Amino acid sequence: MVNVNMRSILVLNSKGGSGKTTIATNLASFFASIGKSVALVDLDAQQSSISWLKARSSAKPPIIGIKGYGEKVKRGVDYKIIDAPAGLQGAALTKVLNMAESVIIPVLPSPIDMRAAEDFIKNIKKHSRVVKKKSKIALVANRGRDYTNIYWELDDFLESQKIPFLTMIRDSQNFIRGAEKGLGIYEMGPAMTEVDREYFEPIIDWLNSKRSR
Repeated sequence: MVNVNMRSILVLNSKGGSGKTTIATNLASFFASIGKSVALVDLDAQQSSISWLKARSSAKPPIIGIKGYGEKVKRGVDYKIIDAPAGLQGAALTKVLNMAESVIIPVLPSPIDMRAAEDFIKNIKKHSRVVKKKSKIALVANRGRDYTNIYWELDDFLESQKIPFLTMIRDSQNFIRGAEKGLGIYEMGPAMTEVDREYFEPIIDWLNSKRSR
């Protein structure tokens, strides 16, 4: 069950390589940077979020790393960010949805990813937890490049899903640099990351609104 005193945010997609870790780590670093207590829960076998934490300097705001399902998040944590594995369905999907009140689904700009996302989104929308509005879902276009045909195809596809489509996250070197150093874009130079922050901001706004709960 979700602890009502803690914001619990799940980054989820059935397909691997959709950029879940990029969103999860940048959310964790943002909330940590504004003084919140944050736990980053890595449920993926590759443990990419945990690797990001290992690269993080001890001089930066602390983030609690949790591997897998076994360890519980302690009391006093303000935000729990969950990096989910790919391929979840049935009871496994229900298990992770039960952990979160807000769900972000990133989708890449490729025909294969859009086809996979279409079926996945249909299943998520029918899930009892979503139907009962216990988990609110929203979409994000990930690794987008403005003014390309495939980006506009993805934009049209996500707009047609009749659930919140928040923003596009750019295909930016800043996310790669951040991944290497255990940083998020809100912890890097403001001038260098200004555009990336502008694109990411709608995710923060949605999570801070009642629409996401």
